Amino acid sequence: MKKINILTIPLFMFMAVISSFPAFATPQDPPKNQVTYEPFKKDKVLEEIEKKQEDLQKQEDDETQKIRDRQKTEKETEKNEKKVLKADLSGVYPPKSPGEFKQYFHFPPVPQYLTSTCWSFSTTSYFESEIYRLSGKKIKLSEMWAPYFELIEKCRRFIRERGDSLVAGGAQSNSVIRIWKEHGIVPAEFFPGVKNKDDRHNHDPLMKELDSYLAYIKDNNLWNEEENLGHITLILNKYLGEPPKSFTYNGKTMTPLEFLQNETGLHLDDYYSLISTSRFPFYTMAEYDVPDNWWHNKDYLNLPLDQWYNLIKKTIRSGHTLVIGGDVSEPGHMGEKDVAFIPTCDIPENYIHQDSREYRIYNKTSEDDHGVHLVGYKQYKGKDWFLIKDSSRSARKGKFEGYLFFRGDYIKLKILTCALHKDLLKDILPKVKK
Repeated sequence: MKKINILTIPLFMFMAVISSFPAFATPQDPPKNQVTYEPFKKDKVLEEIEKKQEDLQKQEDDETQKIRDRQKTEKETEKNEKKVLKADLSGVYPPKSPGEFKQYFHFPPVPQYLTSTCWSFSTTSYFESEIYRLSGKKIKLSEMWAPYFELIEKCRRFIRERGDSLVAGGAQSNSVIRIWKEHGIVPAEFFPGVKNKDDRHNHDPLMKELDSYLAYIKDNNLWNEEENLGHITLILNKYLGEPPKSFTYNGKTMTPLEFLQNETGLHLDDYYSLISTSRFPFYTMAEYDVPDNWWHNKDYLNLPLDQWYNLIKKTIRSGHTLVIGGDVSEPGHMGEKDVAFIPTCDIPENYIHQDSREYRIYNKTSEDDHGVHLVGYKQYKGKDWFLIKDSSRSARKGKFEGYLFFRGDYIKLKILTCALHKDLLKDILPKVKK
């Protein structure tokens, strides 16, 4: 039979052939599925495994909590049972009250509360006294002005040193001078430096947030100085407030630098910081090697102990006050009794000299703990006694809140620095080796 090539069939014949076939069946749409929400049913075996794991985790959590509770109780017990060595007052005859001292103008003691800013409280108080001595003006200054800018500078150094630098609340009295030279100073009313409702300084939250941010930039290697300092400024403003760029004082609008220059009568280059240590040659300028001298200032005048101590006496007896700083962790430092002295359990007074002082500096039993303002003097029962204005809480445990009486032996052995006006150094400065 001959095959037919479909391609050769005319179109009309092809259509006729196709039309003769039975019609194709049209497919029906499939039935639509219905969906509904039903409760989820856990696999019983998996649910059993999870339950066992939850029970096991709860047991571990309960055990951990018991351990934490025990540790907390132990720490509380240790804290409550902690004892410190204290001397009694046998043979110690301090003056009866601050009123017995010959003292010079200062504002009443102001507490620093939970901060590490004694350096600013004591030095600010000192310059308040200096303003009065030089000009007769009584101007209460901001204690938190210098710490605000000091923290910025510490953070700047932290960034530049790529995290290898101390950022903490402490500093030295000459830090106040450095800050004021650059940023000026303001009366306390224009920058109280506290935003707590109870007006009590508490820098723990500030330092916690600041430490967290500094750790973040260090961990992530983010060293853009301008950007980081912008954020650090926001943190400081949050807790301390924003320092004013200008303010109105006695009817005049001025900047903090203009206030310093035109209203205070202070010339900050006229002030010297002094130490007494055999580590460096006497009558030279040296570095006070402590963490709070974080900027490694080398402008401390080093004097022999006898001259250093006699200079302190000369200063306060001539109508000047001064800033002093040193160790306050001794058995004879007794805030609850308002006194500080060297007890006989330590060293007899006639054995206090340059070497016994140096030994304590060397073995770190005399350390840079605290700064105070020395505002008065009295010789009483054959002993030198100094009236101390103190911002710490320990100075508020006794009868005279904010005042302590330091005996001369304590100054000689445990006080490490002082700061005073150059007029007291007229006979000494020519001896200083350049």
